[in-house]
Amino acid sequence: MSEVTEVIESAAEAVEEKAAAAEASAEEVVTEATETVAEKAEEVKEAVTEKAEEATESMADYAAELEASLKKGEPTSDPVWARFEELLNNKEAIKVTIDSAVKGGVVTFVDGVRGFIPASKLANGYVENLEEYKGKEVEAMVITAEEAGKKLVLSVRDVLRKKSAEAKAARAAILAECVEGAVMEGTVDSLMDYGAFIKLDNGASGLLHVSQIAYKRVEKPSDVLNKGDRITVKIIGVKDGKISLSKKALEEAPARRERAPREHREGEGREDRPRRDRREREEVFNYKETGKASTSVGDLLKNIKLDD
Repeated sequence: MSEVTEVIESAAEAVEEKAAAAEASAEEVVTEATETVAEKAEEVKEAVTEKAEEATESMADYAAELEASLKKGEPTSDPVWARFEELLNNKEAIKVTIDSAVKGGVVTFVDGVRGFIPASKLANGYVENLEEYKGKEVEAMVITAEEAGKKLVLSVRDVLRKKSAEAKAARAAILAECVEGAVMEGTVDSLMDYGAFIKLDNGASGLLHVSQIAYKRVEKPSDVLNKGDRITVKIIGVKDGKISLSKKALEEAPARRERAPREHREGEGREDRPRRDRREREEVFNYKETGKASTSVGDLLKNIKLDD
């Protein structure tokens, strides 16, 4: 009996050991599984966060691209009309040929597209005969470009006015350099009897009067100057956009001869006064002799009738 009891107790102990071992193993498995789940959860969290950041950046980029696209305007499907839009925005002039005259204006073609130039936009002033413009090449500016309605309108007048404004600004800048007293280089552009027109190197034009060419007497500018001659001049006046030039102002004035005192000048002395007075009296006398004072007494009485 005792042996059986020992066997039973031994078996029970073995079972308890196995159970303890199994319990320990289960705890390890649970712990390991918990740790693994936590690690995976952290990885998932990091991945979600990263994806969210990428999505935020993508939306920001898209918003920026969308805003830039809206600023450019609606996309056009035709590159020709895209060019018209660019010409309109830049106010750029292009050369076109007038094809025909219609009611209210003329027609031209730009890159195969029909364009219209109103009569009021064809010149600075009133255009009476539109037919005269047929076949002419002009510079025009796009003032309307609507692809949807295929509406292309141009203006020649706007180009003319723009050029006029630019020319005035350029001339004003040139005149600002032309101050009185300035010495400049230039070229003889044309010759007149009263002077020579000089084209200054800065683009301005001025008059060199014949009296300002030299200190010595000059009958005609062509006597001393030729067209195309290079010349140095001094600006002596600027008025109402007109420039007066001088060449002799850059030359040394000739020395003046000293004049004798008045009482010692020939014919001016006191001894000459009676002769001068006599000459003046003779001139008065001669004038009277040749005038009405020369009529004789006989001429005066000739036509007088005396009563008997």
